[in-house]
Amino acid sequence: MSLISNEKDAARLARTIMSDIALYNQDKIRKSIKNDSLFEDMADQLEEGRKLYDSRVDPSLPGRWTLYNRAIVDVLVKRFADTDSDIW
Repeated sequence: MSLISNEKDAARLARTIMSDIALYNQDKIRKSIKNDSLFEDMADQLEEGRKLYDSRVDPSLPGRWTLYNRAIVDVLVKRFADTDSDIW
């Protein structure tokens, strides 16, 4: 399998990884957002996703980690924006 070497496909992969994390961890994510502990509580899942992303995306792609981090916000956080929380 060849590595992803363009921004569009790397962003798509990052969003897919975040969608899977969100799908299988809905209650945990809502609780973490409510408690302002999302990144601590989801550290294992985010790291597992990061490893998968790293294994599939060409290391020379500029800004590749920006795409992954943006997917965390766009998919994982925004999807649960209706969660009651003091942080928003």
